[in-house]
Amino acid sequence: MLHEDRHEHHHEEEEGEGRGRIVKVIVAILLLIAASVIERKTDWQDWQYLLLFIVPYLVVGWETLKEAAEGLVHGEALNEDFLMSVATIGALAIGFMPGAETQFAEAVFVMLFFQVGEMFEEVAEGRSRKSIEHLMDIRPDIAHVERDGELLTVSPETVKTGEIIVIRPGEKVPMDGIVTEGTSSLDTVALTGESVPRSINNGDEILSGCVNLNGLIKVCTTKAFAESTVSKILDLVENAASSKSRSESFITRFARIYTPIVVGLAVFVAVIPGLITGEWATWIYRGLLFLVVSCPCALVISVPLTFFGGLGGASRKGILIKGSNVIDKLAGVKTVVFDKTGTLTEGVFEVTAVHPQVIDKNELLHLAAHVERHSTHPIAMALRNAYPDEQDDCVISDVEETAGHGVLAYVNGKRVVVGNIKLMEKVGAECRPCHHEGTIIHVAIDGEYAGHIVISDRIKEDSAQAVADLKSVSINKTVMLTGDQEAVAAAVASRLKVDEYHAQLLPADKVSMVEELLPEGVLAFVGDGINDAPVLTRADIGIAMGALGSDAAIEAADVVLMDDKPSKIALAIQIARRTIRIAKQNIWFAIGIKVLVLLLAIPGLATMWMAVFADVGVTVLAVLNAIRTQ
Repeated sequence: MLHEDRHEHHHEEEEGEGRGRIVKVIVAILLLIAASVIERKTDWQDWQYLLLFIVPYLVVGWETLKEAAEGLVHGEALNEDFLMSVATIGALAIGFMPGAETQFAEAVFVMLFFQVGEMFEEVAEGRSRKSIEHLMDIRPDIAHVERDGELLTVSPETVKTGEIIVIRPGEKVPMDGIVTEGTSSLDTVALTGESVPRSINNGDEILSGCVNLNGLIKVCTTKAFAESTVSKILDLVENAASSKSRSESFITRFARIYTPIVVGLAVFVAVIPGLITGEWATWIYRGLLFLVVSCPCALVISVPLTFFGGLGGASRKGILIKGSNVIDKLAGVKTVVFDKTGTLTEGVFEVTAVHPQVIDKNELLHLAAHVERHSTHPIAMALRNAYPDEQDDCVISDVEETAGHGVLAYVNGKRVVVGNIKLMEKVGAECRPCHHEGTIIHVAIDGEYAGHIVISDRIKEDSAQAVADLKSVSINKTVMLTGDQEAVAAAVASRLKVDEYHAQLLPADKVSMVEELLPEGVLAFVGDGINDAPVLTRADIGIAMGALGSDAAIEAADVVLMDDKPSKIALAIQIARRTIRIAKQNIWFAIGIKVLVLLLAIPGLATMWMAVFADVGVTVLAVLNAIRTQ
């Protein structure tokens, strides 16, 4: 509850500041109109008009003057508040110079327009922040845990792995676990961006961050809170803004160099020609124009806001992008490489055929399931599911698993080998070919071939659409990598229409294949398993399946798809390209307008109104353009 209270208090403060700024702007506009009417209808002295206009100026500009003074004290003079303060104070003072016209109304309007620009910036930042903060709402504040026959309400951080928690209708799921009792529907929109509720039953896995909609359920926790899905997502979101894109880094460096140079030019324009011509009022006025135009706030505000909006817009679609620098690379992707199992396919294997050679079907399944009983590979799980009864007198010993090949063990003293063709060749067993579509698991007993088992995996509904969408966004090449047999890989590749596929690969082979493809352009690798982590790290962009993917894959990836839908990859690339395009538009527009007005200011063709537009007006337009990324 403390988290929510702080969150609400923070928003209340922001809303209060926003309302206060609006009131100040409205009051200043009314006072400025009144002062302008009085100025036209009276014949006062300049100092009297100054007192008249100083009231709306202080109403709307007091905070800016205060920030400028604090910047001077802390050695940060060249900020936008200081430049705006000097320019407007100079405009107020210039009317008292010989031969100069008063600029009282212009000075007030510059400060007024500056505050209007600040309002637009706050609104845009608020929208961008909300697009990210909707994910922060998934953080659960409490957990109901059963301990010693009592139901206690505690902080999720104090719940241990293996404890039973109770989740009531309407409550957030605090920790990852397995449902042990009850049925319900889950609202997963905060995690996946999908609005359709997902049914949950006894024995199903449940992820933290979802909302339990209608039934009371009990869950056995499988991860500590710090390792749960919700904690990992919050960590990703909170750290996403810390990695700057190339554009943001450029703007930061540009502003550090650009602002002092333009301020120096403003001083030069105000002093040197004045010394030569004696027309101090004219040249000081032009120097003030330089100061107003020189504020780089259109760039400093709009470009980071653009990337922040892009991150937020992607998160609302169930796509977590780990930082602005990832958007840069994602926009330039030319090659997309997929792992097959769990990425393009469901990763849910089932036995579809059993072809025994020297023993019956049941015995073949029996031996294969026993040998694979300790493996966590999806194929091993399919074999165990096909022969779930392990309560017999069999003695299994000396289990040895070879990554990418299979498992061998002794069952009642017989050496049983379960794996692919390479493993059969290694033990000297002669395989028989199989024309069924699927993964072929061969079995040998004491070196003699005993038969094979066909295991199939379902292709995801949107995999074909994912490949088609990637081609529609001008991806040069799509590639599928798999450890499956050539026939299985060929069948899946044909149905999905990928440009290229490579079969019978070990995890190290996948890394090698990616390294071969890297010179062809920015490469994104899409995977989900723990053995994909090295490839995800090696690729230019790693994209992981977040809902069912392994923790190692999610941590190694740059982009996480929370609903495991490969069709989101093309959408992520489109969001990244749109974000980069809008950022470049803002950069060129802001620099172009500022350079134009600066050039016009030197011969005296620019006015204070033009300078205001070049600063605040351009900022407002750039901020409005940046909002489009959301």
